[in-house]
Amino acid sequence: MVLLHAKKLLARTGLPEPVKSLLCSNSPVMKERRSAAMGFIFITVLVDVIGWGLIIPVMPRLIATMKHIPVNEASKDGGWLLVVYALMQFVFAPVLGNLSDKYGRRPVLLFSLFGFGIDYLFVALAPSFAWFFIGRVISGITGASFTTAAAYIADISTAETRAKNFGLLGAAFGLGFIIGPAIGGLLTGFGIRAPFYAAALLTLLNWLYGYFVLPESLSKENRRPFSWKRANPVGSLLHLKKYPAISGLVIALVLVYLAAHAVQSNWSFFTMYRFKWTEKMVGLSLSLVGLLVAAVQGGLIRVLNPKLGNEKSVYMGLVLYAMGMFLFAFATQSWMMFAFLLPYCMGGIAGPALQSIITGHVPANEQGELQGGLTSLMSLTSIFGPLIMTNLFYFFTKSGAPVHFPGVSFLLGGLLMLGSAVIAYITLKQEKAVAITG
Repeated sequence: MVLLHAKKLLARTGLPEPVKSLLCSNSPVMKERRSAAMGFIFITVLVDVIGWGLIIPVMPRLIATMKHIPVNEASKDGGWLLVVYALMQFVFAPVLGNLSDKYGRRPVLLFSLFGFGIDYLFVALAPSFAWFFIGRVISGITGASFTTAAAYIADISTAETRAKNFGLLGAAFGLGFIIGPAIGGLLTGFGIRAPFYAAALLTLLNWLYGYFVLPESLSKENRRPFSWKRANPVGSLLHLKKYPAISGLVIALVLVYLAAHAVQSNWSFFTMYRFKWTEKMVGLSLSLVGLLVAAVQGGLIRVLNPKLGNEKSVYMGLVLYAMGMFLFAFATQSWMMFAFLLPYCMGGIAGPALQSIITGHVPANEQGELQGGLTSLMSLTSIFGPLIMTNLFYFFTKSGAPVHFPGVSFLLGGLLMLGSAVIAYITLKQEKAVAITG
């Protein structure tokens, strides 16, 4: 099987047959090619996340400066930027995924990288917020690098290396989120748009590097015709109807995704408005988030989950999430935001446990369908979540608000997390009752 896999990989390279014959799966040359391809994918994801992290700390002040409005009002526009990006992702990610199945991973990856680079330049040079908005549309349409990178890894991995290679993908994401926000905050010393120029330069250099060195990973015999029916984003959502037994757990997961936007969409706006943080301080706080998430996902889960089991991990994680959000909501000093990140990030033990329970209810040959549906749900929450949380923050901080309460989004997020825990508990309790009576 390993030799067959190697021969399929060789068919993708377009090299002369005598050269291909040298590149067997055990050949040092073949291993070197795989290593080089994996290295590029690692760098691609790392650069993508660094570029994303670079611009997060500067978004509030840039929007406020462009529109000549205070930071709390700019949060609404920041929410719309997140919405349009998520909407474009929801519509076009399945299209680009199907295109990569037809034309190969390489052209889609390069197209995605080039699109991101152009978007960063677009925003760096944007004379008005409308141009900024157009840039986000472009990046949403072209933003398929993560999913295509994952497909590329699946193509080039053997059964023995697949887990390790996907682990590298996760490591690249975590490392990029630690580096990006910290550098983004520091670069603002050179101007509010400096992080966008830096992100554009990194991304376009990576695109240029990939253009010359990245081989194709999908052999022609494994490609399939493009199908608009299969590229329909609503189709993946409808597949979830096939699994009524997990409907309650899926609702619980959706509430977690929605609640998370209290932090994801609001952190920079809230801390700048409430505590007068600078871009540098926001960047450092987000880098700490990256470190804590990496510690929880890479270490704490491995220790706690085997001891607690999935069900208790879900309840404990959701309560910790809620606790962190309630503490954010009522924080009165800057240092508290850093301290309260600890219980919030420890709540990360809930997500993998909940997903593990859900996948345990579905046959092995239907897991891809399930994950496609869950991904579509996550995309939908990324459309509605920012709108809810940023508008709520603005409503309770604007002049004439019934109550001045900047932490209201965190309060709602905490309540949603508790609601998720209750729904998960009821669903799993009913399932146990049916199993006993059955």
